[in-house]
Amino acid sequence: MSMFDPNDPRRNAAWQAAQQWRARASQSPRGPLGGLKLILTWLLFGVLLIVGTVLGLFFLLLGWAMLPIVRYRMKKRLEQLRAEQAREAGNGYYAHETHYRETRYGNGEHELLEGDYEVRDERKP
Repeated sequence: MSMFDPNDPRRNAAWQAAQQWRARASQSPRGPLGGLKLILTWLLFGVLLIVGTVLGLFFLLLGWAMLPIVRYRMKKRLEQLRAEQAREAGNGYYAHETHYRETRYGNGEHELLEGDYEVRDERKP
């Protein structure tokens, strides 16, 4: 064998880390209190994992429950915005259930692509 062997496990970083862990584990305090501390640490860790999982599931279910409410509010707000834009773009025309796309040109014109309109009589109060 040569002086430098690339297959020597003592030159492997993982092997060296395992040896360090083994040395630290052998130095840990033994006896009834050491074991009790280890058990309490694992129990605390387990309880924290369970609490975190329960909280995560709770917030997931809360988010799912709030989705229809948020969707309803967004839908109402979008309908309100569409109605306002239809009134602004109409100039005497009133839009019902309008689904349109507005294109603004440099001269301020609007192009309404689709919708159902009726003439509004502005003389009526």
